[in-house]
Amino acid sequence: MSEECVYRQGDVLLTEARLPEGEVREIARDSNDKLVLAYGEVTGHHHFIAEPDAKLVQVINGDRYLRVDAPVFMRHEEHAPIPLQPGIFRVVIQREYVPGPVQYREVAD
Repeated sequence: MSEECVYRQGDVLLTEARLPEGEVREIARDSNDKLVLAYGEVTGHHHFIAEPDAKLVQVINGDRYLRVDAPVFMRHEEHAPIPLQPGIFRVVIQREYVPGPVQYREVAD
């Protein structure tokens, strides 16, 4: 990896990564055959990949990784599609600071 690829769409951040060693569990596509990266809690919209050339996996610590085998698009109903090139990406849901006992929470989309 000579130049790190980073993609951001709303509250979803994809950073180029290497898949960690160890056990991974593949996350299934939804009933519409979409690979959902994040569900929108507020609007009901979600960030997803429609093309079949990507897989989403979760490692034992809960981190999720997207494997893209051919060019695909990250889509969302309220954002422009973002083209993704082949690679491995860590999927990060953006968090925000909240004063009080919780301190941080995932950004609601």
